[in-house]
Amino acid sequence: MSHNLNETNGKTSFMYVGETPWHKLGTKLDKPATAAEAIKAAGLDFTVQAMPLKVEHTNISVERHFAMVRMDTFEALGVVGSRYQPVQNRDAFTVFDSLVGEGEAIYHIAGVLGKGERIWLLAKLPDYIRVNGNDLVEKYLLLTNSHDGSEVVRVRLTPIRVVCENTLVAALGGAEQEVRIRHTASASDKLKEVHKLLGLTNQLYDQLEQIFNGMSAKKIGNLSLTEYLNGIFPGIDEPAPSRQKNFVKDTILQLVESGRGSEMAKGTLWGAYNAVTEFVDHYRQPSAEPSQRLKSMWFGSGEQIKRKAFRVAVEKLSK
Repeated sequence: MSHNLNETNGKTSFMYVGETPWHKLGTKLDKPATAAEAIKAAGLDFTVQAMPLKVEHTNISVERHFAMVRMDTFEALGVVGSRYQPVQNRDAFTVFDSLVGEGEAIYHIAGVLGKGERIWLLAKLPDYIRVNGNDLVEKYLLLTNSHDGSEVVRVRLTPIRVVCENTLVAALGGAEQEVRIRHTASASDKLKEVHKLLGLTNQLYDQLEQIFNGMSAKKIGNLSLTEYLNGIFPGIDEPAPSRQKNFVKDTILQLVESGRGSEMAKGTLWGAYNAVTEFVDHYRQPSAEPSQRLKSMWFGSGEQIKRKAFRVAVEKLSK
């Protein structure tokens, strides 16, 4: 299963709204889903439970360690410690209900990876960021959770540029754009912290709109473009760069000229920033298994590159 999406009873655990995704699997909905619809369509209507961990072929229990078991399939998802408290899928979804009211349709993508070890959902907020009048950036919140002890619950701002579907990463100084919750006994109470982030979303996205429009107004020539890329990928402008750095530079320069939505941003810092994000999302790991690419661009090295691209762009705005 190269896509690594969970399959239970012959059904792929994934739901989406809009264009068919890369794996051509899952349940397509004609409109954004409510929490109940998304949970059912994405195969997220299961619970997990910590169960005693025993030595194989014996009745000996492993002290202070438990198997986290998916209760509908009875598959072990991972080994956790005695303090680990699962956050159930339904509980994770409810943190967004207060955003627009329970039963409202806001969920656009939701899915399950592996046997159920990781789940995610993407919730759309009302309205858009408008860059230079007609270049639209949609406002999303991304929630991820793991059931194998490998990750905390994460909820963060995730802007997505409409024309190219680039996932942008923001790093606003002095403001929290992400909530992280460990799987402990206080997890349920700490989920309430997400409401603090939700309460700040309009303020944070207003800040982003100002920054993105500043990027759009900032003209950038060939020399400044090379300096910008070198700030993200040190050594990319060396006289004899490595084959990998040549690939990075050549691909991004091509995307600056002809990437998706380049005609709306060519010659600007906004165009350069989006060329980097498009490279990370669509070109950086051409041979990688798609779910690994997704993990990288949202949580891993790809996210870090995009975070740095944003930070370097903001620094150039002040010069």
